Amino acid sequence: MAGSPRVGVLALQGDFREHLAVLRALGADARPVRRPEELTEIDGLVIPGGESTVIDKLSRAFGVAEPLKAAIAGGLPVYGTCAGLILLADTVRDSIQGQQSFGGLDVVVRRNAFGTQLDSFETDLDIPELGADPVHAVFIRAPIVEEVGPAARPLAELEDGRVVAVEQGNLLGTSFHPEVTGDTRFHEYFLRKLG
Repeated sequence: MAGSPRVGVLALQGDFREHLAVLRALGADARPVRRPEELTEIDGLVIPGGESTVIDKLSRAFGVAEPLKAAIAGGLPVYGTCAGLILLADTVRDSIQGQQSFGGLDVVVRRNAFGTQLDSFETDLDIPELGADPVHAVFIRAPIVEEVGPAARPLAELEDGRVVAVEQGNLLGTSFHPEVTGDTRFHEYFLRKLG
């Protein structure tokens, strides 16, 4: 489809298939990304939820980590959900020894801030940038944004004030999984960054 944004989804581990399906349904030319050269063929990238430690290790093993860091620094629009948010954060708390992030987002994120899989939950969030209707958010072993630096801005908070969505220029991050709810507004918001 000519003129469609070319959106990669980092497909090393996690729920990348769900993101590919949402993006394709929105008319994007969505494709899995596993190799460094595929980064040069896209207009934006989604880093899915999964295991941030595994995605980190595989990205280094596949030679994608350093080119991706350079692409982010060069302005590539990137949207990270859950583990993807952890990987975009400049600082990660509760990381395992040797864990790295791609960085770019001026935030401090804590891994598994809500506990185990059993502590997963759902809630509605008011996000004015996405319209008047609340966003139904699904949190699965989710991180939390503990600090938002001056370069970034919060987009959504829980009732207790903890930040669960952030934006910084071409970068977007959510603690939750919009790809599983049928609400495509976050993906649409990200695609507008590619225009």
